[in-house]
Amino acid sequence: METEDIYCDFVLNNKIEVKKLKETENVLAFYHTKPSYKTHIVVVHKIHIDNLVAVEDLEIIKEIFAVIKEVVRELDLKDFRIVNNNGKYQDSKHLHFHLISE
Repeated sequence: METEDIYCDFVLNNKIEVKKLKETENVLAFYHTKPSYKTHIVVVHKIHIDNLVAVEDLEIIKEIFAVIKEVVRELDLKDFRIVNNNGKYQDSKHLHFHLISE
Protein backbone atom coordinates (compact mmCIF):
# COMPACT_ATOMS: atom_id res chain seq x y z
CA MET A 1 0.00 0.00 0.00
CA GLU A 2 2.22 2.81 -1.30
CA THR A 3 0.72 6.26 -0.73
CA GLU A 4 1.70 9.75 0.31
CA ASP A 5 -1.38 10.11 2.51
CA ILE A 6 -2.71 6.90 4.04
CA TYR A 7 -5.28 8.85 6.08
CA CYS A 8 -7.07 10.53 3.16
CA ASP A 9 -6.50 7.64 0.76
CA PHE A 10 -7.53 4.77 3.04
CA VAL A 11 -8.54 5.52 6.64
CA LEU A 12 -10.91 8.47 6.28
CA ASN A 13 -12.74 6.98 3.32
CA ASN A 14 -13.05 3.55 5.01
CA LYS A 15 -10.93 1.60 2.51
CA ILE A 16 -9.14 0.04 5.48
CA GLU A 17 -10.76 -0.79 8.77
CA VAL A 18 -9.37 0.77 11.94
CA LYS A 19 -10.37 0.34 15.58
CA LYS A 20 -11.73 3.76 16.48
CA LEU A 21 -11.43 5.16 19.99
CA LYS A 22 -12.93 8.58 19.52
CA GLU A 23 -14.48 10.38 16.59
CA THR A 24 -15.79 13.91 16.35
CA GLU A 25 -16.97 15.89 13.37
CA ASN A 26 -13.36 16.88 12.57
CA VAL A 27 -11.01 14.48 14.38
CA LEU A 28 -10.49 10.72 14.46
CA ALA A 29 -8.47 8.79 17.06
CA PHE A 30 -7.78 5.13 16.36
CA TYR A 31 -5.40 2.34 17.27
CA HIS A 32 -2.37 2.23 14.97
CA THR A 33 -2.66 -0.64 12.47
CA LYS A 34 0.99 -1.61 13.02
CA PRO A 35 1.71 -0.54 16.61
CA SER A 36 5.24 0.02 17.82
CA TYR A 37 4.17 0.34 21.46
CA LYS A 38 1.74 -1.36 23.85
CA THR A 39 -0.59 1.61 23.41
CA HIS A 40 -0.17 3.28 20.02
CA ILE A 41 -2.94 5.60 18.91
CA VAL A 42 -3.08 7.88 15.88
CA VAL A 43 -5.02 11.13 16.05
CA VAL A 44 -5.76 12.79 12.73
CA HIS A 45 -7.76 15.79 11.57
CA LYS A 46 -10.28 14.87 8.88
CA ILE A 47 -9.35 17.86 6.71
CA HIS A 48 -6.16 17.31 4.75
CA ILE A 49 -3.28 19.40 6.05
CA ASP A 50 0.22 18.40 4.95
CA ASN A 51 1.98 18.89 8.29
CA LEU A 52 2.13 20.93 11.49
CA VAL A 53 3.85 23.90 9.84
CA ALA A 54 1.03 24.15 7.27
CA VAL A 55 -1.64 24.69 9.95
CA GLU A 56 -3.11 28.16 9.57
CA ASP A 57 -6.08 27.89 11.94
CA LEU A 58 -4.90 27.01 15.44
CA GLU A 59 -8.44 25.86 16.32
CA ILE A 60 -7.49 22.68 14.42
CA ILE A 61 -4.70 21.98 16.92
CA LYS A 62 -7.06 22.72 19.81
CA GLU A 63 -9.56 20.19 18.41
CA ILE A 64 -6.89 17.53 18.02
CA PHE A 65 -5.52 18.04 21.52
CA ALA A 66 -9.02 18.05 23.03
CA VAL A 67 -9.52 14.56 21.55
CA ILE A 68 -6.07 13.47 22.75
CA LYS A 69 -6.95 14.65 26.25
CA GLU A 70 -10.24 12.71 26.20
CA VAL A 71 -8.49 9.53 25.02
CA VAL A 72 -5.81 9.88 27.72
CA ARG A 73 -8.53 10.19 30.36
CA GLU A 74 -10.63 7.33 28.97
CA LEU A 75 -7.62 4.98 28.86
CA ASP A 76 -6.37 6.31 32.21
CA LEU A 77 -2.88 6.82 30.79
CA LYS A 78 -0.41 8.16 33.34
CA ASP A 79 2.81 7.97 31.32
CA PHE A 80 2.61 8.78 27.62
CA ARG A 81 4.17 10.69 24.76
CA ILE A 82 2.63 12.69 21.95
CA VAL A 83 4.72 12.60 18.79
CA ASN A 84 4.41 14.58 15.57
CA ASN A 85 6.79 13.97 12.67
CA ASN A 86 7.55 16.32 9.81
CA GLY A 87 9.63 16.29 6.64
CA LYS A 88 11.67 13.15 6.06
CA TYR A 89 10.40 11.72 9.37
CA GLN A 90 6.78 11.89 8.21
CA ASP A 91 5.68 8.66 6.52
CA SER A 92 2.22 9.96 5.67
CA LYS A 93 1.97 13.52 4.39
CA HIS A 94 -1.09 14.35 6.49
CA LEU A 95 -1.03 16.10 9.87
CA HIS A 96 -1.29 13.47 12.59
CA PHE A 97 -0.12 12.77 16.10
CA HIS A 98 0.93 9.52 17.75
CA LEU A 99 -0.18 8.98 21.34
CA ILE A 100 2.10 6.29 22.71
CA SER A 101 2.57 4.54 26.02
CA GLU A 102 4.42 1.41 27.16
